[in-house]
Amino acid sequence: MMMFQPTTSSFNSSSRHPSMFFLLGIPGMEDSYHWIAIPFCLMYIGALLGNLGVLFLIVTNCSLHEPMYIFLSMLSVTDLLLPSCTLPKALGIFWFNARSITFHACLTQMFFIHSIYCLESAILVAMAYDRYVAICDPLRYALKFTNTFIRKIAIFGLIRGLSVVAPCIYLLHRLPYCNNNIVPHSYCEHMGIARLACADVTVNIFFGLIAAIVVLGLDVGLVVVSYFLILRAVLNMNSLQALKKTFSTCASHICVITLFYVPALFSFLAHRFGRHIPLYVHVTVANLYFLVPSTLNPVIYSVSTKKIRQCVLKLLQ
Repeated sequence: MMMFQPTTSSFNSSSRHPSMFFLLGIPGMEDSYHWIAIPFCLMYIGALLGNLGVLFLIVTNCSLHEPMYIFLSMLSVTDLLLPSCTLPKALGIFWFNARSITFHACLTQMFFIHSIYCLESAILVAMAYDRYVAICDPLRYALKFTNTFIRKIAIFGLIRGLSVVAPCIYLLHRLPYCNNNIVPHSYCEHMGIARLACADVTVNIFFGLIAAIVVLGLDVGLVVVSYFLILRAVLNMNSLQALKKTFSTCASHICVITLFYVPALFSFLAHRFGRHIPLYVHVTVANLYFLVPSTLNPVIYSVSTKKIRQCVLKLLQ
């Protein structure tokens, strides 16, 4: 394993911050970097092509200019941005040993990663609410889901993400880092950077925990409540045709939600309670929970959503 020793050039003499951080990639897997990079790169290309394809279909087909598909287009934008914040740097480490990143670039990367993640979580909650109203209160659906309401949801999700992440960045910026600038990760992650500080990081840990509970805990709770109410309404339906239609409509969204939240919850819990889990497992899962949903979401919606499937077939013909 190649080890980096901090040098005097890595630290700014007039500041408590290192001028550079060095990202190790996936510690313990250095001999396999070239092979690991191949599936990562293929999935990233698939995520770019798939989400750009979904955006193209929604923009160019008037039949898809409905609230459900507008939310899906928002999801595709976040699925383009999220892996683009992490994968190019990770591939640079795997293939070209490009491990260095400036202190401010590191904080900028972290800011965009967590802000976009919060925004995507808000979009998934909005999609769950969209399905709830469409199934449980269909007569008021058109009145509730206007363009103004959808715009407000997008703005709220963006503001929430910025307001949650900005204090984390400030708390990291105020810490002294002494001679610690080796990051055992492939991108800049909040607690990974906080643990490098030569000062008490209790406030960072506490705020990170509160932020995770507010975002992940609240959003997962809202999604669960929405689908509980949907399930209750579905079980009261007497029509088998209506049951099938409801399940086919919700199945794709449930798959997307599972792909998005389960790896994130695993990573969050492993960081705080999984002391005996190998570091390479932590880092690999942390990379995959940005990459796998972004790659599979377009496939899931293209296969399981009738209108999108029809548009794809029409385009191919």
